[in-house]
Amino acid sequence: MVSPRSRSVGRPTLDEVAARAGVGRGTVSRVVNGSPQVSPEAREAVQRAIDELGYVPNRAARTLVTKRTDSVALVVSESEERVFGEPFFAGIVRGISGVLAQTPLQLWLAMAQSPAERARVEYHLTTQHVDGVMLLSLHDSDPLPAMLAERGLPTVLGGRSARMLDGANLDEQAGVRFVDVDNRGGARSAVEYLLGHGRSRVAVIAGPQDMGVGAARLAGYRDALAGIGVAINPRLIGYGDFSEASGAVAMRTLLAAAPDLDAVFAASDLMAAGALRALREAGRQVPEDVAVVGFDDSGLARQTEPPLTTIHQSDEAMGREMARLLLARIAGNNAESVLLDTYLVVRESA
Repeated sequence: MVSPRSRSVGRPTLDEVAARAGVGRGTVSRVVNGSPQVSPEAREAVQRAIDELGYVPNRAARTLVTKRTDSVALVVSESEERVFGEPFFAGIVRGISGVLAQTPLQLWLAMAQSPAERARVEYHLTTQHVDGVMLLSLHDSDPLPAMLAERGLPTVLGGRSARMLDGANLDEQAGVRFVDVDNRGGARSAVEYLLGHGRSRVAVIAGPQDMGVGAARLAGYRDALAGIGVAINPRLIGYGDFSEASGAVAMRTLLAAAPDLDAVFAASDLMAAGALRALREAGRQVPEDVAVVGFDDSGLARQTEPPLTTIHQSDEAMGREMARLLLARIAGNNAESVLLDTYLVVRESA
C-alpha cells in the first residue's frame, strides 16, 4: 500500500487512485462518474483512496463521459442592489441552495440587467457550461426563455410572464416550466378583506404590468371589486416597481388624486412600507384613516409601524420547488409547473 508520504508531487491521477484502492482504473472512473455498477466495497475503497490522495476529478474529462457540467444557473433580471438588498431574492436563493446541497450540482448566480451583463450571461448559458437554468424577475420582452429552448437547456421560470397569464402557452411552446404563487388569488383575498371590514375607497399600488406577478396582483384587485359590483376607478390605481421608494411615490400620487381613499393594497411589502411612510408624512393615521395591506409576508412586515397585514408567500418554498423542478427536467422527467398557495396574515395595519 502506498503511504501518504509517497504520493507523487502534483495532482493525483486516476491510476494512482486505482493503485491505492486496489481496483482497476475503470472502477475508479465509474465511482467518480456516479455509476451504480460498482459494489459497495469497491466504492468505499475508491472513496477512501480519493480522500487520502486528495484526488480532484478532471471536470473536462468527466463532462465528456457524463455529458453534464454539474452546474446550474440562477439568472435574475435585476440590479445587484436589489438582489442583495431585498428579502425576496435571499429567500429564493436559500431555497434553491438547500435542495442543491443534497446533489453534486453547483449553483452560479448572475444578474442580467445591463446590456453588458446580458451579453456575458447569454454567452455562458450553453450546454457546455450549465446543465439547466432558473430565471427570475422576467419581463415580457425578455428573449432568454426562447433562446434557452433553442439551445436545448432545461429551464424553469420563477413566476410567469404576463403573456403566459393572458393565455400564450409558452409553457408548452418552449418546453419551459414555472414555479409561481397564486398572486391573483392572494391579491383578491387581500382586497376582499378590506372591503369586508367596511373600507369603500380601496386603492391599489400595482407592480409592473409587463411582469406576470404585477399583472396578476392587479387582476386580483379588479376581481375583488367586480365581486361586489364596484366599478374600477382609475384614480385609485397607482403603479410601482416593487421597491419601497416607488411605493411612497405612488401613495403620494394616489392621495393627490383621491384624497378620500380609506384603504390601499400594495402589491409588495416594500411598496407597502413606502406607502406607510407617505401616509405618515401626509398626517394620515393607519389603520384609522387608511388601512394598508401588503403582499409577501417578509420579515419587513413585522418591523413596520404599525406591523403590516399582508399576504403570505414562501420565498424559500418557491426556491426549493424551482430547484426540484429543474432537477427533474435535467433528468428527463416531464415534470409539470407548480403553483403555490398564499394566505392572509392579519396585523395592525388593517
